[in-house]
Amino acid sequence: MDGAQTASKVKTQVEAGVGVITLSDPSTLNAAGVELMGDLVNAFQAMVDDDAVRTIVITGEGRGFCSGANLSGGPGRVSDSGKGPNQALIKIYNPFVTQLRRSPKPVVAAVNGVAAGVGVSLALACDLAVAGESAYFLLAFRRIGLVPDGGATWLLPRLVGKARAMELMLLGEKLPAKTAAEWGLINKCVPDAEVMDAAMAYAKALAEGPASLGLTRNLVWDALDAPWHLQLEAEAYSQGDAGRTEDAREGVMAFVQKRPAQFKGR
Repeated sequence: MDGAQTASKVKTQVEAGVGVITLSDPSTLNAAGVELMGDLVNAFQAMVDDDAVRTIVITGEGRGFCSGANLSGGPGRVSDSGKGPNQALIKIYNPFVTQLRRSPKPVVAAVNGVAAGVGVSLALACDLAVAGESAYFLLAFRRIGLVPDGGATWLLPRLVGKARAMELMLLGEKLPAKTAAEWGLINKCVPDAEVMDAAMAYAKALAEGPASLGLTRNLVWDALDAPWHLQLEAEAYSQGDAGRTEDAREGVMAFVQKRPAQFKGR
């Protein structure tokens, strides 16, 4: 890959329209501590701002995707004095999952090994997710006396229904990647050695697509809460925006000329 850049806890690479962000703290299974999250926020925004990047992939280095928040140092989840919300969530974690949720570009998760705690939220906030056969998802907050966060209580019921969401969050048991795929929590479970290949196949297909894919992914996310009449209105506005792109003009011309469209992402 070209355009490689290394930060202290995050690595980035760009190839053929795909920006890859790798969480890089393998000694902690890429625990989402303050430093890693700061690097992740900056790396993600750089990918969003880079016109050469049309799709983003998030993965983890080593044996894990993300083992959750780093409770061994920095602002953790526990607050034993005062009142009000947890400040680490308010200032660090929630802004990023919201940034991810509102991305103007499609995002793919390549889940290797464990995705635990807020790592589950990071993976599920992506548009498409691929996981290796040995990967698993774990929301074991009950074991430390805390509650699921990072948007997990919003995401899980919408993805797998109330009963399964309650099971995952109240019992705190591991969910194997194969079962996650069967439940519709992720798109695909593949052999461990094929995780990045499968994720990149998705990402390259998206990167070769039109600019309207960014509008589509946001319409789908918004639809999870939108009433019917507002969603129809949102589709109409987004269709107007899409119809004014170079890609739409190329797509119509290619259809008329009976040839494959050559989209440029603009």
